[in-house]
Amino acid sequence: MKQQRGFTLIELVMVIVILGVLAAVALPKFVDLRSDANTAATQGVAGALSSASSINYSQRSINTTKGFAVANCTDVSQGLQTPMPAGYSIGALAVGPGVTVSTCVLTNANVTPSVTANFTAIGIL
Repeated sequence: MKQQRGFTLIELVMVIVILGVLAAVALPKFVDLRSDANTAATQGVAGALSSASSINYSQRSINTTKGFAVANCTDVSQGLQTPMPAGYSIGALAVGPGVTVSTCVLTNANVTPSVTANFTAIGIL
């Protein structure tokens, strides 16, 4: 008599049940990654703006013909190598000249709800 090989129906059903339970537990964690990614992207752009402000202040302090004047938070976006991504906006806040450091707000309106992050701007004329 020939012996048959393979999985029984009970074994197959148990594997499907275990995979279903794992998927039900893991799925909410992956869905939440989208909001974490949006927050991280917004913080990355805010970090780039803060860095651009610091570099501009250093350049402008050494030679007034280099860099650009910063009197408002929105002026800092001039220091980025590429244009600011679409959907991002900077809150208009006056920045005093000199060593005045202001905290500015960056908003990412590409997502719902919108995500905000803070960056520092150093005023210089």
